[in-house]
Amino acid sequence: MVRVICFLIFLHACFHVVPGMAAGEGYLQMRQFRSPMLRAVYNRLQEDQKHQNDRHKYWYSINSTLLPESLCEKVIEFHQDEQTNSFLDTCYEKADWIFTQIGHSLSKSLLSWFMTPTSVNGLLQRGSMFVFSDSQLQQLLQIDDSYRGQNMIDLGAGDGMVTEKMAKYFDTVYTTEVSSTMRWRLQSKGYIVLEIDQWGDGSTKYDLIGCLNLLDRCDKPVTILHTIRKSLTPSGRAIVAVVLPFHPYVEQGSTDHKPTENIMIHGNTFEDQCKSFIESVFEPAGFEVEKFSRLPYLCEGDMHQSFYMLQDAVFVLKVKKDG
Repeated sequence: MVRVICFLIFLHACFHVVPGMAAGEGYLQMRQFRSPMLRAVYNRLQEDQKHQNDRHKYWYSINSTLLPESLCEKVIEFHQDEQTNSFLDTCYEKADWIFTQIGHSLSKSLLSWFMTPTSVNGLLQRGSMFVFSDSQLQQLLQIDDSYRGQNMIDLGAGDGMVTEKMAKYFDTVYTTEVSSTMRWRLQSKGYIVLEIDQWGDGSTKYDLIGCLNLLDRCDKPVTILHTIRKSLTPSGRAIVAVVLPFHPYVEQGSTDHKPTENIMIHGNTFEDQCKSFIESVFEPAGFEVEKFSRLPYLCEGDMHQSFYMLQDAVFVLKVKKDG
């Protein structure tokens, strides 16, 4: 109903037909919007309609013929399930809050002068992420509802929305986060927030370490992987998500936004880059891949787009026996 009302207001405010104009000319004139903001709303509504009628199989598909046989057996191919649908529905709903979106846009423009985008989102309580559903996580980790572990940590946990999917299986949940506003949000959820140089000091071992969409945003990704290996319990696992194609960008602590440690990934396809990550990054760091998949990395949107999507490769890693 809100979307219909917005659209009717949009028609009344933005379409203009000159009396006496031919039908075809009138249609062209109708497409000349007076306001860029309302043009953006109209375009978003059109795009939303396409997505709502699409099951997005291409978000999940992996061409196994491009992978060696040894990796094919480790692939899990998912689909858009009910929790994913629910997240997308929430994105569509929030994008319709026009006045809220205008307020966020103005605030972001002002705050971005002295805050990072992550901190701005934390302050405005917007831009929550979605990586996997409960069912998808269980299949990746090969667990069920009865599983319980002792300790887990989510590195670069953001606002903790993705952390919640993992946290329900563990007695104690640790997190790290650079953004001060996001740290406050994590603490408000009851998670223990550790300093960046504290989580891998050897004082605590973890049954699960989440490293979701962090390797392309941190200064020393290779060091982080080696620290993860040393911080896992003997039966522990890491779940690592990486946006592909791989394009590193360091948000804080770098003047040129380039990492100190470079990860060289080869290949033009999603499958080639997954293979390159496994062979050139994970295995040299002392890991063996148990399972991997392709999932959409979704983020709540704004006035222009109801949601934003990047393509994630999600890997479940365990320490090699000789590692």
